[in-house]
Amino acid sequence: MSLVSNQLFDRYFTTPAMRTVFSDSGRVQGMLDFEAALARAEARVGLIPQAAVAPIEGACRAELYDYSALAEAIATAGNSAIPLVKALGKRVAASDAEAERYVHLGATSQDAMDSGLVLQLRQAIDLLEQDLAQLAEALAGQAERHADSVLPGRTWLQHATPVTLGMKLAGTLGAITRHRQRLAELKPRLLVLQFGGAAGTLAALGEQAWPVSEALAEELGLTLPEQPWHTQRDRLVEFAALLGLVAGTLGKLGRDLSLLMQTDVGEVFEPSAPGKGGSSTMPHKRNPVGAAVLIAAATRAPGLVSTLLAAMPQEHERSLGLWHAEWETLPELCCLVSGALQQALIAVPGLEVDTARMGANLELTQGLVLAEAVSIALAQHIGRDAAHHLIEHCCRQAIAERRHLRAVLGDNAEVSAQLNAAELDRLLDPAGYLGQAQRWVARAVADHRALSD
Repeated sequence: MSLVSNQLFDRYFTTPAMRTVFSDSGRVQGMLDFEAALARAEARVGLIPQAAVAPIEGACRAELYDYSALAEAIATAGNSAIPLVKALGKRVAASDAEAERYVHLGATSQDAMDSGLVLQLRQAIDLLEQDLAQLAEALAGQAERHADSVLPGRTWLQHATPVTLGMKLAGTLGAITRHRQRLAELKPRLLVLQFGGAAGTLAALGEQAWPVSEALAEELGLTLPEQPWHTQRDRLVEFAALLGLVAGTLGKLGRDLSLLMQTDVGEVFEPSAPGKGGSSTMPHKRNPVGAAVLIAAATRAPGLVSTLLAAMPQEHERSLGLWHAEWETLPELCCLVSGALQQALIAVPGLEVDTARMGANLELTQGLVLAEAVSIALAQHIGRDAAHHLIEHCCRQAIAERRHLRAVLGDNAEVSAQLNAAELDRLLDPAGYLGQAQRWVARAVADHRALSD
């Protein structure tokens, strides 16, 4: 009996810790934790004898159950709680027949499954928060380290004005900081008890329903919601949407990193390691294998999020099929994002940066990427429209003659009449045309520090 999924690609696309949370053992234990807490809560308010608690708690250990047998029973029962509660009852009865009468008292299958899921999600969030915080710290360190590492900005995949690597990483850091804030904000809405009984009224518990609900929420360390949410799934979908946002941000990081690793660019690389990123036939290859996971997760996540969105219009007080569509979708989304975060945590701290190649690439266009700087300076003397057309003409000439823009500008009488050689040299220095790049780094790092303190 395996406690953790052993899919071939698990170690590449997820993490053992997250897969364990959503393993068969994790799912079963979440439901059993609900059942044990329900017994304690009902005993606290005098609904069941205190003597019944120990036998029920003793049977609420996932390792006591046969997952293969449960799987077979689920195929007939239609959900995982029905056969589990039956098995729990039999195990309790074997040690205390009287206690068996009080197993699952007043609850419904979805109460056990949803509350068990929330307990799993609490563990998952702990893992995600740790990884997001570590990634943010790594991004902050690299952004500060490379605040002055100048490389070509790229718009529509073409060279634009210069930027810095620190500024690019600060953009990712800002997004991660916002995701961490979003996660903190949604936790109170997500980490809530599900307890409504057959149709959400808790009628089976009579006047004891509310005291039991309060005690149960306290036992599980969850918030008691304003009402059961059997067919109101916005809490779960909100979390799924956040996971989709995280996946998208990590996918953007992976996309940029893979583009910077291209042979023709060669400016930034994932850290090297023996056997990492090789080819089965080409010994020279250094493939962006970590970036591939980030991009793959960002590609798969929207479909999973859309499944959960599509499952929201659930019928009346208990859904047919739409609820079922959630069971594997949300766990898989958690696992995908955890795997992407793990790959990012390998890549970002160990980035290998070739600043010499960055400088060489800045010169590929022979000064053209600084044409805007010259045009703006010249506009102060002859007007915007005239300056734009004059510099545009000089750019076309530089391309046609395969000359550096600086040489063409120096030879142009109209330009030279307004801008001397020293001014042209300054305007065509990439390091001198970075605008607020350093400020963006400082602000992103400051926001991260404020959230982490």
